[in-house]
Amino acid sequence: MPEEISGLSPDAARLVQRLKLRQLQLVIAVGEQGSILNAARGLNMAQPSATKLIKDLEAAFGVPLFERTNRGVVPTMFGEALIRHGKLILSQVTHAAEEIADLADGSGGRVVVGTLLAAAPLLLPRTVARVLAARPNLQIKIVEATNERLMPALRVGELDFAVGRLPAHRFRDELAQERLYDERVVAVTRPDHPLQGRACTLGEVAGGGFILPPPETTLRRQIDQMFFDAGLEQPRRVVESISYLANRSLLAGTDLIGFLPEHVTRQDAAAGLIAPLDWEVPIPRSGVGVSYRRGRGLSPAAAYVLDELRREAARLSRSAPSSARATS
Repeated sequence: MPEEISGLSPDAARLVQRLKLRQLQLVIAVGEQGSILNAARGLNMAQPSATKLIKDLEAAFGVPLFERTNRGVVPTMFGEALIRHGKLILSQVTHAAEEIADLADGSGGRVVVGTLLAAAPLLLPRTVARVLAARPNLQIKIVEATNERLMPALRVGELDFAVGRLPAHRFRDELAQERLYDERVVAVTRPDHPLQGRACTLGEVAGGGFILPPPETTLRRQIDQMFFDAGLEQPRRVVESISYLANRSLLAGTDLIGFLPEHVTRQDAAAGLIAPLDWEVPIPRSGVGVSYRRGRGLSPAAAYVLDELRREAARLSRSAPSSARATS
């Protein structure tokens, strides 16, 4: 009989004593690769050893974790559950190691930040520059995607926090959200676009081609609702993109119209690369902020970066035109 471990059920205590982190790494790798052979190679293991580790784990849980199909090795529902929790366990072990390193020298560690378009061009780069000037040994990884991809990664511990337009309510049960400032949406084009130099209406703008975020994003749903509420057809000439560099190049070289958070466009508008239209886009201001796992403390390094992010957000809000500043 395994010795009792305080606070754990007998089944959980038995698994804790038998479970190895190496097994969790392997299970996650097999789930991602769809192949035991490829996963074993990536972990510098022999395939027979990898197969045995998985079989031992299946015996410990008493359920099959993978099944072979014509698409390779696919996780069962039990395997998917273990992969999801395994990622969180490995993430917490990583955070523990980082916290110990942070406490040892006060300046090291690694922080993984998810970002959306609203924070990518200005807020996050300025924050990172300040952080690295103060703590050059701190490693920062930036992952850019939509909330539909960032929030699941945040929930399983692959990200320390995510910054950008705050996600829809469906993520809030597991994630805490902190509003940094409110952001209005502006319509932008190249400076010599035919619609520049005069006041525009939605009807005039609706006749153009557009660069829009993907349908799963909050901003895209707001844009679609704007056209619907005005009784207009949804745009047909559309490029879907969350890459600001690609969007900026498209705007500069075509007659396309983009809908972007105002802070995102500020530097390039000042440099004359793009220009906002003289039109108040009828989309409500949305909160730009940070999301992190509820009830789980950040590592000292991640907490330091988050504090600097708050300070930079306050600077941006104070320097913004009055129409774009955060509402109380």
